[in-house]
Amino acid sequence: MRDTVDPVFSLGISSLWDELRHMPTGGVWWVNADRQQDAISLVNQTIASQTENANVAVIGMEGDPGKVIKLDESHGPEKIRLFTMPDSEKGLYSLPHDLLCSVNPTHYFFILICANNTWRNITSESLHKWLEKMNKWTRFHHCSLLVINPCNNSDKQSSLLMGEYRSLFGLASLRFQGDQHLFDIAFWCNEKGVSARQQLLLCQQDERWTLSHQEETAIQPRSDEKRILSHVAVLEGAPPLSEHWTLFDNNEALFNDARTAQAATIIFSLTQNNQIEPLARRIHTLRRQRGSALKIIVRENIASLRATDERLLLGCGANMIIPWNAPLSRCLTLIESVQGQQFSRYVPEDITTLLSMTQPLKLRGFQPWDTFCDSIHTMMSNTLLPADGKGVLVALRPVPGIRVEQALTLCRPNRTGDIMTIGGNRLVLFLSFCRVNDLDTALNHIFPLPTGDIFSNRMVWFEDKQISAELVQMRLLSPELWGTPLPLAKRADPVINAEHDGRIWRRITEPLRLLDDTAERAS
Repeated sequence: MRDTVDPVFSLGISSLWDELRHMPTGGVWWVNADRQQDAISLVNQTIASQTENANVAVIGMEGDPGKVIKLDESHGPEKIRLFTMPDSEKGLYSLPHDLLCSVNPTHYFFILICANNTWRNITSESLHKWLEKMNKWTRFHHCSLLVINPCNNSDKQSSLLMGEYRSLFGLASLRFQGDQHLFDIAFWCNEKGVSARQQLLLCQQDERWTLSHQEETAIQPRSDEKRILSHVAVLEGAPPLSEHWTLFDNNEALFNDARTAQAATIIFSLTQNNQIEPLARRIHTLRRQRGSALKIIVRENIASLRATDERLLLGCGANMIIPWNAPLSRCLTLIESVQGQQFSRYVPEDITTLLSMTQPLKLRGFQPWDTFCDSIHTMMSNTLLPADGKGVLVALRPVPGIRVEQALTLCRPNRTGDIMTIGGNRLVLFLSFCRVNDLDTALNHIFPLPTGDIFSNRMVWFEDKQISAELVQMRLLSPELWGTPLPLAKRADPVINAEHDGRIWRRITEPLRLLDDTAERAS
């Protein structure tokens, strides 16, 4: 008996090169789409791109797939199999077994159309296990699986999948850009070889996807390391310094152009504190999707960064942060210093990990003794935070005549992450991300009186091993010696015979009779 040849399926984009289009049996491919209608259109043309005798099955999560899937009378298979499945994690894990109950999967091309944001509540670990399972299943049964995932945050989903190259044979995103579409290929592996980091403009006409004419002859850049893409504010009004410089009016336009870069220098501008998180997300996306050769710099034009913010941006993939007080000449020297660098630090695949881990203490003010110790221990165990830079632990003993509970009433921290507790006749403070040389300044902001007038003894720990060792000693303190704050003074009863007329409060007069009715009649 002669062995049959395994079929090769094709993605539904006309004029696309075979290296970026073919999907041989025995693999899983994944395409994110910004819009639901684009995902359905791509599925329909992908079906039409198969041979007449191809075995194709479409699995839908939302509604009846028969209402959105359309067969082309002149192209593609004469018939396909349609299935529906629940939009749940259990349904995904049951998918291979359910398909085996209905079809012989050998040489089949399965297209899974996910519901909007199906994977939002599925952990990266569960996603990894599912992809690993589907990869083994497709290889064993000599079939192919194409996952079409419409979602409104394709950057986050792509970042989670960048490290799944052992289970995924291809990863791409179909991005809607107003009047055109961009096909962003992270990697694509088939019998023609491996392609990665390519972005192609697509045209959609009459529900058909085709490669833009300008892309058919364009050569993908292999080395753009001399290019410098910069926010216009970085040069402080100066014109572009050479033909390699390109200036942008805002960070959003700069980010969109940087999506096609491979080794260029990207310089963002930061002027406000509320720009930090959006900028961190853009840097994380570029670093995860465009690789380690990209040089990403943040220029602080107006003082707005705290130490925690700097660590967040660096943790997301920035090579350097140029402070606000550096003159333009110094700024240009620092930009030149990163040329030729390769980014080597680890960047987590999920930015929420960075957002939560670089700002781990969401507490402020007084905490019970055990909560205080547990919070600091969690921070000391955070490997994403810099060594010996997580904060300062201070133990203060009040002067004779002042109880530690009274000293606590004078302690008024303003920053989130600054916590304190009392126990063993000591007031213990932890100032997160405070440098030891700034300790006196910080204490002057926290206490309204000089600390020398309130406390007779002060002990300081600022290295990780010192703080961890002191935590061990603090945990040995018996609960009977844990302190509690003084009770709040009872507030005066509010005045109830008053009303607000829209401008001020006014007292309501009440009549008062000095004599009761009996005495009044007798008189």
